[in-house]
Formats: sequence, structure tokens, C-alpha cells
Amino acid sequence: MAPARSDDDWSDSDDDDLSQVETSVLLGVPDGSIDDESDLVDAAVSRIGGLPALLPSREPPFSSSLCKSCNEPMELLVQMWCPFEDSPMDRALYIWGCSRTGCQGKDGSVRAWRGLRINEKYAEKLARKRQRQLEKEQAKAKAEEERLRLENERKKQGNPFSMNSNGANSAHMFGLGTQIFGTTLSDPVDPVGKKDDAKEQTDEEHDSDSDDSDESLLTALAATTITESPWRTAPSYPPLYLSTVSEYLPPQPKPRLPQGVKIEDLGDDDKKDKDISWAKETYENSLDVDQIFEKFTKRVGYEGEQCVRYDLKGTPLPFASDKTFHLLWPAPSAEPLPVTKPDFKVVHGQRRVYDASSVPKCPICKAPRVFECQLMPNLINVLRPAQSDKKKLTDEERRLEVQKALKNEDKSAKTGMDWGTTMVFSCEKDCCEENGKQIKESWREEVVYIQWDV
Repeated sequence: MAPARSDDDWSDSDDDDLSQVETSVLLGVPDGSIDDESDLVDAAVSRIGGLPALLPSREPPFSSSLCKSCNEPMELLVQMWCPFEDSPMDRALYIWGCSRTGCQGKDGSVRAWRGLRINEKYAEKLARKRQRQLEKEQAKAKAEEERLRLENERKKQGNPFSMNSNGANSAHMFGLGTQIFGTTLSDPVDPVGKKDDAKEQTDEEHDSDSDDSDESLLTALAATTITESPWRTAPSYPPLYLSTVSEYLPPQPKPRLPQGVKIEDLGDDDKKDKDISWAKETYENSLDVDQIFEKFTKRVGYEGEQCVRYDLKGTPLPFASDKTFHLLWPAPSAEPLPVTKPDFKVVHGQRRVYDASSVPKCPICKAPRVFECQLMPNLINVLRPAQSDKKKLTDEERRLEVQKALKNEDKSAKTGMDWGTTMVFSCEKDCCEENGKQIKESWREEVVYIQWDV
């Protein structure tokens, strides 16, 4: 249902579209328990909890899941299937988190890894697609060259319809198809790109048919069997499907403007069909924690079930005004205030703008890291029932646990995570190389910034 419009919203028409607008963000929501064994070993099945379906053929080291604070194994929070567009690499993102009391608020208690593996069949399909595109561009360039040549020839021949024309041209002015159009009816010119488009469509249909019959493109079975590995005995939550839905928000209210004044929408050509005005939202330099948190809860409230926000190369949604916020939304340089009494100067409120340049670059290819996704508080709520499944305690055991909690003695107790949001930044090039050379698979750790529940 479309949200109601307030009386303060400005509009130049009573027939404005009140429907919600789609943003560039994809939301991950829980979608039931995973009971199918084939889905559990399929890396292309995104999930909450469970054991990882490891993509690389060489089993990644189990130390990837160890908390950097307590050095104990962590539970898998989410695994997401997220290949880059037009990339020959299968790709999955794995995020682990520590729920021990003593590790909350410490760096390294949430870790993210990306697994890459080349998909040979899809790589061949991309190569054919790129070859067809190259041939199409060459054909267009050749056709344009031929068109210019014929145009120059016509200019040299003059205007056959002119009353001053002499010779055979004027005697047969209505039989000059060959001279005007450069061909005869028995040899029609193929419209530019028509044959290429038909061939490309046929080739794509062939690719599609072969792909549909090949399960290797539809599933990405884990190359590593973890039956006899330490991954098999790792702590884990019950596995749930993680489905994606688009984010829809109510349209932003139009400002009240004087009569006759218009505003132009300077849309982004790369995201014409998406509303990116929310992504470019700035923050007042004077905003405090409560105001930023209010914006966070308002935005999340439109889809309260969201556990993940995915927006590759987009903008994260800050949870609070902490050191992470100040790092990603640096304070703008302020103009100096006048020091002499007679001088008066109006100082406008400055705005913070998102800037990820401070995020460490990829150590492998030196490319910048870009925002990819963030975990949301509802993920903790979804996992909490699993965390609370404890054995029944005697009265004495319960009394001792209460005493430890009051004294904060039991740092290893799993009382649950208390972060507000966790942001993941990945290599912009999604590099898969080693010592400067391309390789067929890789396992790389990415940067995680945590905003804690304050």
C-alpha cells in the first residue's frame, strides 16, 4: 500500500504517483529452514547460519573462522552467492561472527572472506558473447565507412534532379536507383546490424539451451567435501535460506517552491531505473547519535525482516555517530570564523558526505575496496533462538552462572552478539591473482567495519 501523504508535502499536481520507489539496494531476508542436503553443499544457495559450502577446490584453512580476539572458532552468520556481472568467476561471500561476551566490541570478532573459482563453461560463453560484440562493432564501423564513401560519390556526381543536368542522367532521372542508392533491387542492402542481430540472437539461444541442459551452470557444488575436515565439527546455527528482495521506499516529499519555479532531476545514467537519492543522503555535521540512529531505524523500518543489505559500490547505512561513522563520513573543513567584532558572517551548516577512500586497499592488486553489504540487527534476532538453546541447569549451576555474569567473569560465555551493523568492503576488481598472475581460484579476507550497539 502506498504511504499517506502529509499536508506539508509540496506537489504541482494532484495526480502525482504515490507508489513506492525502488532503490539500488537488495535486502536479504530469512526464508525457512534448509532441509535439502543438496542445498547444504551448493555454494550457490545463500544461507543464514549452517556450515559453509566452500567454493575453492583446495580447502581453505580452518583458521579463517577463528575470532581474532579469543582465537576460538566462530559460527557462520551468512553465506551469499554474489558473482560479479559479466565475470567468469563463481563467487561467494562468507561472514563469521563471535558471540562470546568478552569479544563484543573488539575488532576481529566478525570476519568476511570471498571465495572465487573460475567457471570454465560460463567463461566460454562470455568469450563467445564478447567475440560477437566485437564482430558487431566491426560490422557497424565497416557499414559506416561504406555509407560515407557512397555519400561522397553522390556529391561528386551532382544532383540528378537538377534542371541544369545534362546527358543520360537527365534523360533517365527516374531510373537512377543504382546511382542514387548505390545498388539495384536485385541486390538489396542489408540494414546495418540486422543480419548480425539475427545471428547473435541465434547464438544466444544456442548458449541458453546448452546452459539450461548443463547443471554446472545452475549449481555451484562445493568443490571441497568437509566430511573429514575440521569444518564439519565447527560450531554452527541451524541453516536458513537467505532470499533477496528489492528495497522499496516511499517517494521523498517535494519541497514547497514559489509558483513558476521548477527543479530538474539530475539522474544517474547508470541507475536510471533506480531511486538513488537515498543513497546520496548527506548528514549534518552537528548530528548526534540519536539523530543518526533515528534515520537508521526509519529506513530499516520499511522492511523490518531484513538481515542483510547488499549494494555493491553503493553507500552503507550508518547506525551511530561512532569512529566508523567519522571515518566514512569525514567532517568537512570549516571556514574560520571572524575574530573582529564589527565583522559579521553567516555560517551555514556543513554536511558530511560518504567517502570510502580511507578504507585500506586490496593488498593483492592494490585496487580500492568498495562497500558491498552490511549485516543488520534483525540477523541477531533470527539467530538468537539458536543461541538460547542450552541444557537445563540445576539451581546451583544457575546460581554460579548468575554470579559470573554479575562479576563479568565468564568472558567465554555465548550470550549473543550486540553489534548494531557490520559493513563489508571488498576489492573493487574482485581480483583472483597470485604474484601478479591470474589464477583459477582464490580465498581472500576482506575489510569489516563494525558499529556496536551503544
